[in-house]
Amino acid sequence: MAELTPEEAKKKAIFDAMSARSRKRVLDKGYEQWDPFLPPKDPMDLRMSQRRETALSLMRRFLRECPRESSNEYGQGAWETCMGITGGDDRWRGSYDFSCWYSNFLEKGE
Repeated sequence: MAELTPEEAKKKAIFDAMSARSRKRVLDKGYEQWDPFLPPKDPMDLRMSQRRETALSLMRRFLRECPRESSNEYGQGAWETCMGITGGDDRWRGSYDFSCWYSNFLEKGE
């Protein structure tokens, strides 16, 4: 059997230290493709809009500029949409696109 490189030895050690459930998940995806050395994603990058504002700062701006008196459900829905859109989630982009389309549909009076 060939000697393992230092990186392969570390990978094997990490794999051997994992729980059976985690090992199964790695094996399902493929041990060779698995990279335990990937750097973690910066949480702040995940919550930034295209204009480099955090979701929280966008939400504060929205609530400041929105003239409505809103309920707790309204605020919760706005927050979920804000997090989904700034996170690039297709579900929320679809919801946003439908909302824009529906608003235009109502304005046309079809």
